[in-house]
Amino acid sequence: MDEEQGPAHRPGEVAGQGAALRIRLDLGYDGTEFSGWAAQPGLRTVEGELSTALGTLLRSEQPVRLTVAGRTDAGVHARGQVAHLDPDPAAWAALPGRSDRTPEGAALTRLRGILPDDLAVHAVTVAAAGFDARFSALQRRYVYRLCDRPETVDPLRRRDTVLTKRELDVRAMHEAAQGLVGLHDFAAFCKRREGATTVRTLLDYSWRRAEDGTVEATVVADAFCHSMVRALVGALVPVGEGRRGVEWPAEVLGAGVRDTGVTVMPPHGLSLEEVSYPDDTGLAARAQEARAVRTLG
Repeated sequence: MDEEQGPAHRPGEVAGQGAALRIRLDLGYDGTEFSGWAAQPGLRTVEGELSTALGTLLRSEQPVRLTVAGRTDAGVHARGQVAHLDPDPAAWAALPGRSDRTPEGAALTRLRGILPDDLAVHAVTVAAAGFDARFSALQRRYVYRLCDRPETVDPLRRRDTVLTKRELDVRAMHEAAQGLVGLHDFAAFCKRREGATTVRTLLDYSWRRAEDGTVEATVVADAFCHSMVRALVGALVPVGEGRRGVEWPAEVLGAGVRDTGVTVMPPHGLSLEEVSYPDDTGLAARAQEARAVRTLG
């Protein structure tokens, strides 16, 4: 889900010092009506809507370029997405007009009046030196929701919960998930892209039954490759249904190739919940580290 996006300017420098200005946006969206994050001609996307709104705000003749922490697929939701932009410092400074608000405060208020109801910016801040929304991130946390008991179906959550045909053994799923945690080549759970590595560090993969009766998977990694989270969930559903043993997902991982027994789960059950960053002193170093191509050697 994360794709290469290079920064347009040196990050986080302060306007007025002959340098670029970097702005951080914290946002969330209901992905149901979006064709994913990335702008695409003729399609409604999160990036497209946000770029257009920012262009209106900044009176920009060109689309506002954004860098995002995780490029979510069509139908995937987000509560804790992070993006950055490098606006023209003069245009940014002019946002408050004659009011006594900061440019960030003015931007937040005005964006709420421009953006559609299924996309919300929660915070607008000047980024610290070295910040890059994608490369400075330490980890991303996703949650996937399943409902395996018809009597507990909540129609109000139909857009973020996937129904299963059989009841799931959550304990077996959690046990099986532990065999996937750590630094591995996740080629068996990723759609390969030329020039991109499939080596990732899976920091946490846990399953639980929530208070409302649904089954939730929490998946945390330093980064994810395309379709990885939904494939990881798809590898555990057969275990929960009793069709595969708890050792099977680790066997698929070790084989290193896509297995027809692994279903890439529907996108609407997935939500990006949180992106974590180091403190300000570690932002630039983390970005440099993340840009390096990872291997198992």
